[in-house]
Amino acid sequence: SDENDNYPLWSPDGTRIIFSSTRDHNWEIYSINVDGSNLVNLTQHDANDITPVWSADGTQIVFVSDRDGNNEIYVMNVDGSNPVRLTENDASDESPSWRP
Repeated sequence: SDENDNYPLWSPDGTRIIFSSTRDHNWEIYSINVDGSNLVNLTQHDANDITPVWSADGTQIVFVSDRDGNNEIYVMNVDGSNPVRLTENDASDESPSWRP
């Protein structure tokens, strides 16, 4: 199988894990309960969405996507709503993180 799961991160409150996966044929971002229940595809986009990181308060997720032609950094609500592009340039923007 060419299915991959990577970049798992615990939520700040310890109840959910976010990760990237190719289980739906391209890289998407998912969240799941720590017991393996309630898997949710947060991005549902034809582009590749990778390397999700929680905000310290657990309400937002920053991630990388090539949905606008090259890797840019986006932020979305924890339920996947309201994705917003934060960067806009020709470079490949990767490895976002939140300031503590």
